[in-house]
Amino acid sequence: MSLRIRRLEPGDDRRRFTSGNPDLDRFFQRFAGQNQFRHHLGVTYIAVEADDISGFITVAPSEIEIDSFPVDRRRQLPRYPLPVLRLARLAVAKQAQGGGVGNALLRFGLALACRTADEIGCVGVVVDAKPEATAFYRRYGFEPLAVIEGGLLHRPEPIPMFLPISAIPCTTDR
Repeated sequence: MSLRIRRLEPGDDRRRFTSGNPDLDRFFQRFAGQNQFRHHLGVTYIAVEADDISGFITVAPSEIEIDSFPVDRRRQLPRYPLPVLRLARLAVAKQAQGGGVGNALLRFGLALACRTADEIGCVGVVVDAKPEATAFYRRYGFEPLAVIEGGLLHRPEPIPMFLPISAIPCTTDR
């Protein structure tokens, strides 16, 4: 069977999707559609295998304050809010976990970041990783960001992580 990744469509049946994480399941079943089709807050892409939804990733434009970056990276960037692609949600169905669906969805999201950087500007990708997912994102080169007063929310979880666009193997037709 081959895995296809495509945009969520209004007629897609999301009711049976279960990842084992009630918050992610609730988001996908109840809010992904209205956020995409009614409010235009982000776009959800689904991994489909044999007409079953194996996973999803939701992306949205965002920005990040320069003070969130490690000091050595701050010198390289301007002092105003910087455009990023936010990976808002990523989940894999229980029956597909361990089969590479999460990797495929993340690679798809990174390719979107490359296109965004090329077409409108984007310094990288931000994800608010659940503590149990930080190792997954670290494998791709994501680094934790500072949590600052007045900037990113100060809370024990999720953990904000960043991957610069320069760390993504982007290919363009330039």
